[in-house]
Amino acid sequence: MMNRRDIIKLGTLFGLGGVAVDALASDSHRTETKPIGDRAYWVSVLSRIATPILDNISKQTLRRNMPMEVSPTFDKRDPGVGYLEAFGRLLAGMAPWLALPDDGSEEGKLRQKFREQALLGIQYGVDPASPDYFTWRGPSSQTLVDAAHLAQAFLRAPQALWQPLSDRTKERVIEEFKLLRKIRPNESNWLLFAAMTETFLYSIGEEPVRQKIDYAVHKFDQEWYVGDGWYSDGARFSFDHYNGYVIHCMQTEALKHNLSANAKYEEMYDRAYKRMQRYAHHLERMISPQGYPLVVGRSSTYRNAAFQPLAAVILDNKLPKDISRGQARAALTAVLHHIYVEKTFGKSGWLTMGVVGDRQTNLADYYTNAGSMYVASLSFLPLGLPAADEFWTCVPQQWTSQKIWEGEPFPKDYYVNY
Repeated sequence: MMNRRDIIKLGTLFGLGGVAVDALASDSHRTETKPIGDRAYWVSVLSRIATPILDNISKQTLRRNMPMEVSPTFDKRDPGVGYLEAFGRLLAGMAPWLALPDDGSEEGKLRQKFREQALLGIQYGVDPASPDYFTWRGPSSQTLVDAAHLAQAFLRAPQALWQPLSDRTKERVIEEFKLLRKIRPNESNWLLFAAMTETFLYSIGEEPVRQKIDYAVHKFDQEWYVGDGWYSDGARFSFDHYNGYVIHCMQTEALKHNLSANAKYEEMYDRAYKRMQRYAHHLERMISPQGYPLVVGRSSTYRNAAFQPLAAVILDNKLPKDISRGQARAALTAVLHHIYVEKTFGKSGWLTMGVVGDRQTNLADYYTNAGSMYVASLSFLPLGLPAADEFWTCVPQQWTSQKIWEGEPFPKDYYVNY
C-alpha cells in the first residue's frame, strides 16, 4: 500500500492545494499537514483500497490472505462468493482510470502496475486450476451480482481490461457469464445485473438473451420510476442509496451499449441520462457544509459508492449546469477525507465493515461480507479524466450546502418531469 512518502511524492507531482497529507494518518498521531493536490489524494486512497486485492490475486493468494469477514447476521450463502465481490466491484470503479494511456509519471507507473495485476486477476479468476478461481458455479445467486460489476468494468474499459486477455481467458469469461443465465434475478435492482452481463456479451459479438435486457430496462423506465430523478427498487419505494449503488448507472450503461441493437433504446437512454443528472443534483446537496455524506438506508457499509451517479456525469463531462467542476470535486474530496481515516482500514490493510472504523459491524446486512465493501470504488470514476482535465485543474469552490449556510446565493431547486 502507499505510505506517507508515496503520498507526498504524488502530491509534489499533482500539486494544486486541496487536502492534506495527514488524511490517511493515524487519528491520534497526525503531525504533517503538507497540502497535496486533490487528484494525488484520490489516487492515494484508491491505491490503498486496491492494493491488498490486486497484489494478492496477481500472485494467486487472494483466498489465502483475504480475511473473509461476514456480517453478524450473514445468511447461509457460501462466503466464498466474497472474492469475486471484492475483485469485480473494485474493477468497476477503477476501470476508467486503468484505461488511461501509459505515461512516465508516478501515477502512470502505479496505474500500469494495477492494470497488469487486474488482467492476471481476471485470468486466474476464471481458471479452474487456479487457487483463486472464483465461486462461479455454486448454489448462491450472489455470483450474478458481482459478475455484473465485472461486466461493468469491461464495458467501461474494454481496451484495457478485455482486449488484452488471451483467447482462452476470454472463452472462460464468456462461458461463466452464460452459465449465470440459470439464475432468476429478483424483481428489484437485480434485474439490471442480468441486463449487464447480457449487455457485455452483446458488446463483444455474442448473442445475448435480449429479453433479460429489455425486461430490466423497461421495468425501470416505465414502471419503477417514481419521479424527480428517483427510481423505486422494485414495486415499493425505499429511501436508501440503491439509486446510487446500482440503478442509475447500470440502467444508463445497459441502454448506452445497446443503442446499436435497436433504435428503441435511444429515447430510453436519453430519458435515463437526464434522470441521472437530476439525481446528481440530490447527491451534491446531500453533502453537509463540513463534507459529511448522508448515511441512510440499507447497505450503508458501501460508503461513498452512493455517489456513483455524480461521479459518472463528471466522467462524461455532463454535470448539471448549476454544479461547477470545482464544487463537485471539493465536495467529493471532503467526503473521502471523512471516510478514509486510518481506522477505516484493518490492521492488515483491508477495508473494515462499517462506514468509518471497525466498530460499526451492526450496519452490515445479511448479504454483506468483506468483499462487499469494495463497491466503494464506484465514486472514483472521475480519475478516468486525465490529470490535465479542467475537473482536476480548476480552483475548488464551495458546494451547495456551504453556500446555503454561509448566506451566499445558491441555485433554486426544482423538480423534473422526465
